[in-house]
Amino acid sequence: MREAPLTTPESQQYYAAVDLGSNSFHLMVVRVVNGCIHIVGKVKQKVRLAAGLDPEFQLDELSMERGWKCLEAFAERLQDIPAANIRVVATATLRLARNAEQFIHKAERILGHPIQVISGEEEAKQIYLGVAYTSANQGNSLVIDIGGASTEIILGKDFTPKQLVSLNMGCVTFMERFFPNGELNQQNFDAAQDAARALLSPVADKFVGFEWRQCLGASGTPQAITEILVAQNINDTIRQTYLDDLMQQCIESGNLNQLAIHGLSEARKPVFASGLAILKVLFEQLGIQQMQIAGGALREGLLYGMLENIHHNDVRQQTLDALIERFHIEEAQAHRVAETALMLFRQLPHDELSCQLDAEAVLLAAAKLHEIGLHIDFKHSHQHGKYILSHISMPGFTKLQQECICTLVGAHRQEVDGNSFSAYQQDVSAALTLLCKILRIAHVLCIRRKDNLLPTIKMRHDEQGLSLYFPAGWLKKHPLLDAELANEKWLQHKTGWLLNIE
Repeated sequence: MREAPLTTPESQQYYAAVDLGSNSFHLMVVRVVNGCIHIVGKVKQKVRLAAGLDPEFQLDELSMERGWKCLEAFAERLQDIPAANIRVVATATLRLARNAEQFIHKAERILGHPIQVISGEEEAKQIYLGVAYTSANQGNSLVIDIGGASTEIILGKDFTPKQLVSLNMGCVTFMERFFPNGELNQQNFDAAQDAARALLSPVADKFVGFEWRQCLGASGTPQAITEILVAQNINDTIRQTYLDDLMQQCIESGNLNQLAIHGLSEARKPVFASGLAILKVLFEQLGIQQMQIAGGALREGLLYGMLENIHHNDVRQQTLDALIERFHIEEAQAHRVAETALMLFRQLPHDELSCQLDAEAVLLAAAKLHEIGLHIDFKHSHQHGKYILSHISMPGFTKLQQECICTLVGAHRQEVDGNSFSAYQQDVSAALTLLCKILRIAHVLCIRRKDNLLPTIKMRHDEQGLSLYFPAGWLKKHPLLDAELANEKWLQHKTGWLLNIE
């Protein structure tokens, strides 16, 4: 017999979303405090429900048993959360299975909650909302989620999906269908990609006619590829060249049992090749140049959907405000440095930063958080700050953006390690180097921690480097800043950067 759920005021702060996916079952628990969402629990189990579908779309008993066993563990955790704060949904496999009702009937008894089998379009909508709430979309965004039995493609702007589609192709079903016994060869990859093209081609025109500012991958295969890039010290987005290289490594291994790609976890290995085949076709058919990892997906969409009062808040600003409060950053100084950095940044020609980084947002965040390590120690505060930011969640920022913010905070003072930028792709490295110069200058200019001190400062950037222009005689009247800028000029010179001050 299930225990009665808690109904204390504290328990009302907790919400849970359960996603019965085709590859994995997920449970996410969050606590809502002062309008901010804090994840307090995540459970993921590889159930591979889709692997139990036979050619007649009947779920076998073994796959259902795996699912029910997983839900028994979920049920205990859900007992501590008010029923009104819980949402449970099922996706592609239980949409397709002809005996889905048999599984759902017992699953609802185990959980003590109703299960909603959502349509492919509703799943796509919720995925997009989960991405929008956590990844701070910039204009038109293309969102892709490769699940176990379906792939969702959504084009939207801000919190509104404009085009969405759900296709019956997924990493579990394609693995079972095209890679029998785990065999990895060119013929199997070709067959999987041909099937993906056949499904994608009729709907591709809905998406290729739009210009999007960013492409975001939600969980699954994109996450696995990003983990590989990180493990191999490649700070970059997902690009076609990486997909080609990974497919070749799969083919050379010959079989899943022999697949050994550095950074690919054992948990992701069974469906990696099939997901990779689908992702390659998506890049090819939709003209994707690069893809970043989204901060959320279906579960986040479900959770935010239950939180009406949090809708449409600026996720990035929430993140920055929460970190400023949590780490006791002096808010006035953070604002002062941010405003100074942006004043300099906005004098740059737009073509100086031609990459999908959202450079202004990255610079703003680094400026706001540059003193996050100060409460630990002054001398090495920049290093402490970099460490802290590399080990916390930053909703509203992609993984690449968070890595760039870490790099900037770690390099905003004292000597610059030029190797900090070498791990990034060339366009990102060039943009990040320029942002670092600007942040360092802004930090120096605000050293007195005082408002209304600075005059109008002009900045120019060319092949030689940065040039700062002050009103005639101003620096002589401010010897502290004159000396600090001279020191900064020397530090940048040691790194090979030219800073001219007039």
